[in-house]
Amino acid sequence: MGVILADSQHAHVVHKVMMQAFKEYEHATPPSSALSETVSSIELALQNGEQAFISYMENEPVAMVRFTLNDEGIYFFRLSVVPEKQGQGLAKMLIAEVENYARAQGKSVSECKVRMSVPRNIALYRALGYVITKETMAENLNGISLPVVTMEKTL
Repeated sequence: MGVILADSQHAHVVHKVMMQAFKEYEHATPPSSALSETVSSIELALQNGEQAFISYMENEPVAMVRFTLNDEGIYFFRLSVVPEKQGQGLAKMLIAEVENYARAQGKSVSECKVRMSVPRNIALYRALGYVITKETMAENLNGISLPVVTMEKTL
């Protein structure tokens, strides 16, 4: 297994893994806006400061996470593991990769936002030391508001 820091040429891989992982949310209310993203929109984001890690097993992409750096820390999102590889620790491994990258950049906080309607994701982040710092209504890329929690961890 290996992890690479993606660049804009990897947008199609980021998109493919994300679509596979987020397919389970296509019937959620509202459906995840991740499903509306395109290879082009991801490529543009990666050209404009967004970053991503991609995890490979046997030369196949199996997980990815997107992130941005800010003044204090790192904000990660769209953590994705293909369905057939879920439950094998890949999400935890990628979060550790994000945290280590943030530390190497001199950052002290890791942050993510999680739908309140997905308690298993909240539980995952809690188990890794993240705490809920805020409950808000967030507008997704499709303009729909949904309740989310902001979770943070001091690095």
